[in-house]
Amino acid sequence: MDPLSVAASIIAVLQLSAKVLGYLNDVKDASKDRAKCAVEALNVHSLLLNLRFRLEEGTAGAPWYTAVRALGVENGPLDQFKQALEALQTTMTDGGQLQQVGKALVWKFKKEEIAGILVRIERLKALVGIALQMDHFKLSQAIKDDTNVLRTHVPAIHSRVDEIQQDQVNAKHSKIMGWISPTGYPAQQSDIIGRRQKGTGKWFLDAPEFTRWLGEPKGTLFCPGIPGAGKTMVAAIAIDHLLKSVQSSLVGVAYVYCNYKAQEEQDASSMLAAIVKQLVQGRPSMAEPVARLHKQHADRGTKPSLEEIFGALREVVAKYSTVYVVIDALDECRDSDGTRSQLLARLKDLQVGQDICIMATARFIPEIEAEFQTAMKLEIQASDEDVRRYIAGQTHRLPRCIQRDPALQATIQDKLVEAVDGMFLLARLHTDSLLDKRTVKEVKLTLDRLSKGSAALNDAYNETIQRIDGQLDGDKERAKKVLSWITYARRPLTTTELCCALAVEPDEAELDPENMPDVEDLLSMCAGLIIVDQESAIVRLVHYTTQEYFERIRETWYSSAPLHIASACLTYLSFDLFKTGSCSSDKEFKERLEESKFLDYAAKYWGEHVVKVESDACTLACSFLSDSCLLSFRKYLLDPQSQPVIVNPSFSCIFLNAKNLNLLKNLRGVLITL
Repeated sequence: MDPLSVAASIIAVLQLSAKVLGYLNDVKDASKDRAKCAVEALNVHSLLLNLRFRLEEGTAGAPWYTAVRALGVENGPLDQFKQALEALQTTMTDGGQLQQVGKALVWKFKKEEIAGILVRIERLKALVGIALQMDHFKLSQAIKDDTNVLRTHVPAIHSRVDEIQQDQVNAKHSKIMGWISPTGYPAQQSDIIGRRQKGTGKWFLDAPEFTRWLGEPKGTLFCPGIPGAGKTMVAAIAIDHLLKSVQSSLVGVAYVYCNYKAQEEQDASSMLAAIVKQLVQGRPSMAEPVARLHKQHADRGTKPSLEEIFGALREVVAKYSTVYVVIDALDECRDSDGTRSQLLARLKDLQVGQDICIMATARFIPEIEAEFQTAMKLEIQASDEDVRRYIAGQTHRLPRCIQRDPALQATIQDKLVEAVDGMFLLARLHTDSLLDKRTVKEVKLTLDRLSKGSAALNDAYNETIQRIDGQLDGDKERAKKVLSWITYARRPLTTTELCCALAVEPDEAELDPENMPDVEDLLSMCAGLIIVDQESAIVRLVHYTTQEYFERIRETWYSSAPLHIASACLTYLSFDLFKTGSCSSDKEFKERLEESKFLDYAAKYWGEHVVKVESDACTLACSFLSDSCLLSFRKYLLDPQSQPVIVNPSFSCIFLNAKNLNLLKNLRGVLITL
């Protein structure tokens, strides 16, 4: 029966029982039977009233209302009780109509009739009680079933809640890690070790000095080497060995790759911060000192001082039993402002109180060697076996005349091992010099001309430049631009930034995507002098000595490069895209940087490039600075103590017109859309 019908039946019975109770109370000369009948009717009335409320307040269609609904079926208990009430009403009122006014109701029932009515009432009460008990049982069973379901799912719910909470913790931890240090040394490590020829560097790992350093508390190992000896690869091999051999969570490994192109960003604070980051990145439980610094500085937009970072590092290393720190290419870390000295001094301070094991690579530079007078020393040089393995691993790149001739391959290995004299870089350059030799005779003639001794590296670079100049005019010109951009760039460029820079066309108002070169083509045009870090997408010269070589020849080899670079930066910043007004939010600004890949570099460093060609770039720079688009830009002064200021375009033009371009030397030119 429909739940609403049951409720309606109960309401009808309640209305009738209320009338009958009224009649029973008004009966003259009431007998005990009348009183008993009234009491029982009142009890059932109260019972039905509660039942009605239960039906109205609950979900009457639920399984645990089945028995209650059965009370309202046709000729069921409710109908029978209604019939009994109707019989009472009819008898007392002569057919259901009240007697004439003033005449009292008279009790007319026989004892047998009252007994029958009371039996019906009692039967209804029993059936209602049974129905409620049955429904209560069903409800209890449903509750039990739901409880079992909940009990089954609670672990999964708890697990999901834990996952969400852990995700939040991880996100917060990652945010703090990115704040303390944006450096990507682990990515650089992965890229370098990924280029390792299998089996090379074993001589270093087996060396008694390295073995002793691994087991000696507070040990320091200094690994000097000539330019191109393979110091960075050896450092990467040592780091890889440490990361794989360290089993205890109480032993930490951290490393820094110094880079001549990132000297501005690599001050003592940033390098120590990078070490802190690596030691706590995989161990959030140790990150409290860093989290404390983040809380103190992040909301205020300030950066922690050198002493604050060093304090956090001291707290972190105290939680380890041993920490290994590897510093590669210390000679590429500037010391004009004391950066290198500060870094080494802080690491030595840590060694006093903690088991800090330091390994450093560098060229033979007296100032650096003096820092490691008491340290163990292990010179790095390309072993003959490593050179042979490297050359053998490059055979698949060489012409077919070499690939088909094992005897020629052995000759190449012998000749190159003899020529490189411990310089791994030279082995690479000499191997690359064979790439365009298509006959056995050409290969042998090239091998016979290989230079040796101190001038060998310079001769190898000269030969590489000759191969570049011997390309088709278009390839030669583009190779010169690529090498010049990388050489003159104020910081390392990504492949996308470089391709955008090369795609900029004079007098154009936007970047044409169809003018973007292919990275693989650029690598080929540059004859092995540039490489791309696969992890970071940074494009760089193959070696520090390559930078030094180009600094010697660039004025004669491609003298127009500085003007080309300055003009490309100014042209890019003058694109119509950046004249649309300021960005309304940080999100919009980030989207603009994401869409315009070269904007970050051009905006930060255009001034430093323009100042080198001030007379030639004056007209273009003046036109750019006087443009109304500058109203939507902000410049940050080079002085770290200064506050951001909005530069008045006309004020800038006055300085330019007055040929006072030295002003640009004092500007970073960081144009950030407001």
